[in-house]
Amino acid sequence: MRGGTSGRAPHRLLGRQALLGRREESATVDRLIAAVRAGHSGALVVRGEAGVGKSALLRYAVDAASPVCRVEVTAGVESEMELAFAGLHQLCAPMLDRLVRLPGPQREALEVAFGLAAGGTPDRFFVALAALGLLSDVAADRPLVCVIDDAQWLDRASAQVLAFVARRLGEESVALVFSVLGGGEEFAGLPELTLRGLREEDARALLGSALVGPLDTSVAECILAEAGGNPLALLELPRGLTPAELAGGFIIPDGLPLSGRIEDSYRRRLEQLPPDARRLLLVAAAEPVGDPGLLQRAAAWLGIPAGAAGVAERAGLIEIGAQVRFRHPLVRSAIYRAADPEELRDAHRALGQATDPFLDPDRRAWHSAKAVSGPDDAVADELERSAGRAQARGGLAAAAAFLERATALTTDPATRAGRALRAAGAKLAAGAPGAALELLALAEAAPPHELQRARVERLRGQIAFASNRGVDALPLLLQAATRLEAHAPRLARETYLDALQVATVAGTLGEQILDAARAARAVPPAPGPRTAADRLLEAVALLFAEGRAAAAPLLEAALVETPDETWTRWPWLLALIAWELWDIDRYRKLVERQVALARDAGDLTALLPAMSMLQMACVAAGDFAAAEALLDQTEGLAEATGTTPWPYARIVLAAWRGREREALDVIAAAERDATVRGEGLVLAFGDLFTAVLRNGLGEYTAALPAAQRASERIGGIGFVARALPEVIEAAVRSGEPEVAEDALARLHERTGSEPTDWALGVEAYSTALVAGPEDAETHYRAAVERLSRNGPGVYQARAHLLYGEWLRRQRRRTEARVQLRRAYGLFTEIGAQAFAARAQRELLGTGVTVRKRTFESRDQLTAREAQIAELARDGLSNAEIATRLFISPHTVEYHLTKIFAKLDIRGRTELRGALPAQDGVETAQSAAG
Repeated sequence: MRGGTSGRAPHRLLGRQALLGRREESATVDRLIAAVRAGHSGALVVRGEAGVGKSALLRYAVDAASPVCRVEVTAGVESEMELAFAGLHQLCAPMLDRLVRLPGPQREALEVAFGLAAGGTPDRFFVALAALGLLSDVAADRPLVCVIDDAQWLDRASAQVLAFVARRLGEESVALVFSVLGGGEEFAGLPELTLRGLREEDARALLGSALVGPLDTSVAECILAEAGGNPLALLELPRGLTPAELAGGFIIPDGLPLSGRIEDSYRRRLEQLPPDARRLLLVAAAEPVGDPGLLQRAAAWLGIPAGAAGVAERAGLIEIGAQVRFRHPLVRSAIYRAADPEELRDAHRALGQATDPFLDPDRRAWHSAKAVSGPDDAVADELERSAGRAQARGGLAAAAAFLERATALTTDPATRAGRALRAAGAKLAAGAPGAALELLALAEAAPPHELQRARVERLRGQIAFASNRGVDALPLLLQAATRLEAHAPRLARETYLDALQVATVAGTLGEQILDAARAARAVPPAPGPRTAADRLLEAVALLFAEGRAAAAPLLEAALVETPDETWTRWPWLLALIAWELWDIDRYRKLVERQVALARDAGDLTALLPAMSMLQMACVAAGDFAAAEALLDQTEGLAEATGTTPWPYARIVLAAWRGREREALDVIAAAERDATVRGEGLVLAFGDLFTAVLRNGLGEYTAALPAAQRASERIGGIGFVARALPEVIEAAVRSGEPEVAEDALARLHERTGSEPTDWALGVEAYSTALVAGPEDAETHYRAAVERLSRNGPGVYQARAHLLYGEWLRRQRRRTEARVQLRRAYGLFTEIGAQAFAARAQRELLGTGVTVRKRTFESRDQLTAREAQIAELARDGLSNAEIATRLFISPHTVEYHLTKIFAKLDIRGRTELRGALPAQDGVETAQSAAG
């Protein structure tokens, strides 16, 4: 590939990848590329063990060179090592149109070597000279960088020729970059760069980036110790594992999707060891924590002599000191996979016997479970007790693993079904809805029982909601709630809450949602004191059944002293109540608390909606970069757990940014997907934020119907009131005063009893839009005062804009400029481009010249890049920025590299000049004064 890649290895080298912890190594590559661009030549041999990052550094070289240089990429292929000149042909094939320019003997030798012409064995010296001449000729037009991965697998003839070329490069503007895993004697004497493992801080960050759910601390330390900073090991170990396999310290080594090629090399070394050493290594491989005392006790229980440890250490496969460490995590996998089932059971049995039943009963139970070959009720009982302990300390993934294994070992059908149901619930919470459904099938296989059937229906509905949030979950939950009323009234009430939560997201209209609300209100109270769930059910059911005014007191009461478990169960309902009450501070605190709870518990099902709600709080506050960072996390988490991403924050963010085509595409894509699934709230969001977008663009006649549709959706609890100000503004500007007045009356109903500054501020500027000239200013001033005091950033800027527009129309241009400058500055700082442009137009109308603020420089950057750039400019370290934006230091480093390139600067010290603080407007002399 010219200017990109060619040969047989692009699948390994394509794609931009940040290099965590490789600053010095990247700088070495940068110097080489800079020399080539300046007309010099050079070579570099990158050495290191498997997985240490050689190919990643080569990818970096490709990316660094490709903007200016021609880049050719190839790789040694093990199966072609016996084919002379095969590797050289791969590299040179795209250049063969230049063969005619070579001297005759050289050209003929290369043609014969490549099979392009008949002849005797080519003279290798002529072949090497021809290759040097060919590369030099290509580089005469454009600097040339040749990247050769896995050079240890080049055929010997190609390796010798390329080493010859590398030693004889002068001022040809050619660079040769090789990666070598062992061997490669032909390249001896060339400049070398040996990659070592990552530093502990970087290794820990890289491991964290590969995780979806929680990782047991002891297992994490063991992985970090064994990996020795090897990036492949750190990335591959967690990949493909369920959260259950990572949490609680119960890694299943035979589930690790590691490189078979590398693993085979360790397996061959293992086969050369005596049987006792192999047995000792197997016991160590089955014990993920690396406790040397436990290993010694288990080995003694199996009768393995003490000398076996020395044999294993001398073989270079394991190190037994304060902690048991394998030479490489692939050693552990190779050993575990090589064992037969009976050997594995013996190893786990020994570990179970060696584990203290009082200090570590859960690990003992797990090893005992791996040691049995069939059902065993005693072990299953112990596993169930372990699951209870794990769940009590927030280890949902570990609890799911214990219960799943307990289910498999249980003989009694009814007991097995109950455990399967509990295991399915834990799997769902741990972010594995597919596995939960499989376990539900086992629960249904039990003898018919009305309560059990209702529990299964309830969980099936919860799984359906977690998987795609469609309306199909609603009838399942309502049917389950009805069944439960006679057998478990408290559980019935909680199931009605589940159904109402589904109804709010499904955005169901008409009698179905009203029937659900009425049925929920009709359920008799459960025995015992009223709970937070009872208060929440009463409030939400009354809201649906009788409306906002009737439900207001109960909605407020539902948020008072809400226990953590209620947040975990019904996060969407509780957050939407806070939104309905116009309490942005409490909303933000509640969703931050929910994110923390879900993360601590490993409850990935609850974490997804909580993060989506936190993203919307960030957008409202005007922190678009933080919202974008959270969005990437949420979408990655949804993909990892096999669930549908929550689209709400992306819709909100795109609309407020005001990039018309991008926003409309985001909304249309979300609506198409939601229509298929029956997630009606997305349609309400689409209408609402289409109205926000259109009002920002000043397209009021297009905004009005979208805002009206959004305001009429009964399923949009918490968001209906946000559509009403959009209706009012669009209607006033479209010459529809009656529509505006009707919407204002509805808005008063939703804000009149709410004393928050947000509610009263939005109500004030909406009232001002409808009011006559004699009253409007009082309302505008009230809006600015309240929203400046304690209002979300985007609404505060909106108040200044509306007041400034009104002042200009009253021909009070000097006063208008003050408000419009403030609006323009806020919207520009936030990144709300459509509203900023609207403020800019208004300022021009007052006789002010508006200097484009940072949209020229900052709009090269994404929202996240802009935020990171500003934080770095202000002196925050990578770790501090990562903490602030909920991302990893690895991600910060990656974005800073892109930022420096986009802003054409060399480092952090130049950020202050590239991102100056500006007020964005200048007053020009004009006749208008």
